[in-house]
Amino acid sequence: MNESNYQFRGTDDYIISDDLMLTANIAIRMNKPLLVKGEPGTGKTALAESIAKALGRKLIVWSIKSTTKAQDGLYQYDVVRRLYDSELGNEGVDDVSRYIKMGKIGEAFCADEQCVLLIDEIDKADLEFPNDLLWELDRMEFYIPETDETIKAKHSPIVIITSNAEKELPDAFLRRCAFHFIEFPDEKLMRDIILAHYPDIETELMDQVLDAFFYVREYFELKKKPSTSEVLDWIGALKLSGIPTDKLRSDLPLLSFLIKKDEDLETVKQSTGGLRGGLR
Repeated sequence: MNESNYQFRGTDDYIISDDLMLTANIAIRMNKPLLVKGEPGTGKTALAESIAKALGRKLIVWSIKSTTKAQDGLYQYDVVRRLYDSELGNEGVDDVSRYIKMGKIGEAFCADEQCVLLIDEIDKADLEFPNDLLWELDRMEFYIPETDETIKAKHSPIVIITSNAEKELPDAFLRRCAFHFIEFPDEKLMRDIILAHYPDIETELMDQVLDAFFYVREYFELKKKPSTSEVLDWIGALKLSGIPTDKLRSDLPLLSFLIKKDEDLETVKQSTGGLRGGLR
């Protein structure tokens, strides 16, 4: 089967909206990088993991930091090691290729089978970073001057790029990407997500958790609103605690599993008249 004919439909533990599923499959068929934005916890990184799992592909993750340069993703030339070997009289110093190490993009291009390349949180890097990758991602190749060699992708990787929208990305970069903004799950989709992780959850606990969770997200002005991963952790803690679940919205027990910033906890605490916590 041609690589572009694979259909991604989500996985048992990754529930995907119809819009995102359609966009992802079109991007894969068009061999275009898929840029996904959305607030933290909406499953941007998990999307790449799910695609790799569903299609049986290796996942290569390039986690971007503020100091990351585009060159880091292509290759690195270890000139220090070569100089050290030269001083020691070690053999093979004339073979420059021994001192070339592929970055994550280079690794994806050299892979013997198509893989999934995740460029995670691209907006953490400087403004020039996305533009510095335009040629490589568009042409699926890059040049190594030290060895006078052009590295061409054996198989075009499925490229997923995530952004938390901390800064605007260049227009030229955006034009080369398929794009999808992942909306935060509504109650129906969140119910499906919870069932995927807790298929035996009691109906009362599900209803109480969803009521309390969306109440916290919508009623309080929080610096970091709880996300999908937090609500799943909260359910796990509640199931272990034995705390009655009939008053979750009014009592909000074990709230530190749901809210991770001190000032947000204090905001909710002042409203609820004190937090109940601790495993029972």
